[in-house]
Amino acid sequence: MHLFGKKPPPFSKHLMITPPEAKPDRHGVAIVAMVKDEADYIADWAIFHRAVGVRHFYIYDNGSVDDSIAILRSILPPEELTIAPWVIGMTDVAMEKPINAQVLGYAHAILNYGADYRWMAFIDVDEFLLPKTGNTVEEALASVEGFPNISLPWHMFATSGHKTKPSGSILRNFTLRGREPICSKKATTNFKCVVDPCAVNQVSVHLFGTARFGEISANDAGTRATRKKRRMPSFYSAENLQLNHYYSKSEEELKAKLSRGPVSPATRRQYEERVMTAVRNIECDQIEDLSMVQFLDRTGIRLSGE
Repeated sequence: MHLFGKKPPPFSKHLMITPPEAKPDRHGVAIVAMVKDEADYIADWAIFHRAVGVRHFYIYDNGSVDDSIAILRSILPPEELTIAPWVIGMTDVAMEKPINAQVLGYAHAILNYGADYRWMAFIDVDEFLLPKTGNTVEEALASVEGFPNISLPWHMFATSGHKTKPSGSILRNFTLRGREPICSKKATTNFKCVVDPCAVNQVSVHLFGTARFGEISANDAGTRATRKKRRMPSFYSAENLQLNHYYSKSEEELKAKLSRGPVSPATRRQYEERVMTAVRNIECDQIEDLSMVQFLDRTGIRLSGE
């Protein structure tokens, strides 16, 4: 059964694969991320995730022209970092639709590297995996050890009142987020996934499938749900592992984000409407969330510039 039902998605962003066979000594957590021109914040992203136990970083470089890759290489030792040039321009001839480079990269990572790891996390550079139980991502996942497919809801942070880019770390400067991570407000609810790569047989950006459980995934507390039912408020949990999404940054950076335009097949107008709708819906009902700051203080993680 396809994750997207009987009809295919509007463009090729869903792939079926044959899972790799697990190596006997596989262990740890790997992160897979698509990167393009993220030099402003990628240092703290790498420092933080290495500090919370990520064993290896697989970076798919979609044509960066800034210092993103050089920064990563200055922080991560060669044995913990793999850079894959990933400027992809492919079209599915039968569907006459472009193939999603991010999904293709995710599938490539699972098939070529997944056999070495217990977990693979598929996130972006503006997303941070915050352990709420223990000090590492792996410790936070202990409660779901027997299940292969974890969906983590976005905790959406917008401008936090910053007009211009503040000095210091994004993790300390942005502490206001939307109150309800799973809600009916448009453009604010979605998920990123942490999976057992040796169980995955279907790949997309926000949803994975496994041979044994199909589209069913679990939250960080182990509660299971189908693709549709994970969008119900009852599925929400962040008691063990929280996914922080620093969506817009400051108002100044939000304007720059809009000026760059979409990387997806969406039109500029569609992209701008989606981004501004998300920001409005985040900021119309916010709470202060200091869990990241408290974690940094408790663990003594030193970010760039500190």
